[in-house]
Amino acid sequence: MNSTISTQNWRGNLFVRNLLTFFSHQQARAVGLVFSSESILMASWGAHIPYVKQQLHLSDAQLGMTLFALPVGLLMMNPLTGWIVAKLGEARACLWSAVLLCLSILIPISATHPLVLCFGLFLLGLGAALINVAMNTCATNIERAEGIVIMSSCHGMWSLGGMVSAGLAGIAIAQHIPPFVHIATVAALILLMTFLVQPVLAGIRSSNLAAEGGKAASSFVRPNRDLMLMILIGLAIALGEGAAFDWSAVYLRETLGASSQIAPLGFACFSLTMTAGRFLGDAIIPKIGAKRWLQVGATIGTVGLLVAILIPYPTTALLGFALLGVGCSLGAPILYSASLRIPGIPPAAGLATFATFSFVGFLAGPPVIGFVAEAFGLALGLAFVAVVLLVSAVLARLVNLF
Repeated sequence: MNSTISTQNWRGNLFVRNLLTFFSHQQARAVGLVFSSESILMASWGAHIPYVKQQLHLSDAQLGMTLFALPVGLLMMNPLTGWIVAKLGEARACLWSAVLLCLSILIPISATHPLVLCFGLFLLGLGAALINVAMNTCATNIERAEGIVIMSSCHGMWSLGGMVSAGLAGIAIAQHIPPFVHIATVAALILLMTFLVQPVLAGIRSSNLAAEGGKAASSFVRPNRDLMLMILIGLAIALGEGAAFDWSAVYLRETLGASSQIAPLGFACFSLTMTAGRFLGDAIIPKIGAKRWLQVGATIGTVGLLVAILIPYPTTALLGFALLGVGCSLGAPILYSASLRIPGIPPAAGLATFATFSFVGFLAGPPVIGFVAEAFGLALGLAFVAVVLLVSAVLARLVNLF
């Protein structure tokens, strides 16, 4: 009995110690704020997707087509991200990508034509690609230089930003604040915060990931077996994240008949459980094992989506999206770190290649769901994601994580 209590206390202390390490480290906090800034912007936009869909009179398939503009921008930018980060430095790359995101997000929310919407989403994809590699490189640099583990907590900050932003968006909608006013206010605050943390980011010691990769740092690398499996698993997890981000509000509002105030809470519930999982992840992953968690997490995410689909009520759907958040929580931190340690592949090339394809899953997956929804209904579109997650649980048994 005493042994059991001692073990529980030790684990609790380990969780607390990891969180204290992260939040007491100035540079880690600064990078975490960059992570959260991206998700705050994207979640603010995501909450207003039903509004834009209605304003432009788009069907599910038409909305899916316009959403493809974002991953197109990402794909065009990502081969250049390693080179840009090497030229600008991680801190300045974070700054300019944040500026691009904050300015470009004003376009889709005020779009009066689908082509304008596509153009704004394309620019968002450019900024998202750059900040994604820059901030993950910053986190890795801190881990290497300081000998601490912060990657999962940084991704936790991303989830926290999305959760808070989705909740605030729900309040803004309930108070009938015009969507453009809401988005513009959020963008201005993010710009201010980004400029304030620049001196701290500039002090992060670079581990020269780009230099380690040489030419490969600025281009894709041909994936070997393990990187390909990581990419496939990452695509599945990112597809689950994208489903919650882009379609949870639409599913709750249009399929289940939830109010406009309740609909954004689907992503908020998803973000809440994902945030909790990621903040605990730096302690959980060493105890459970990264490979085992990928299997367990994908299974939990599948169950969550099935709950939302098979018990079609707003309250049960919120529970389902919460379970999906648990299942997807640690996939990205595990796989981002593993992509930097693959034998025979330069770290920056592994990161850039994995980041591209995983983000494509996050951004291109929702349009695919839209096409399925147009033909068979949104419930079956989400069921498609559940099947993909279940397949990824099988693939996780085969991958080697270094």
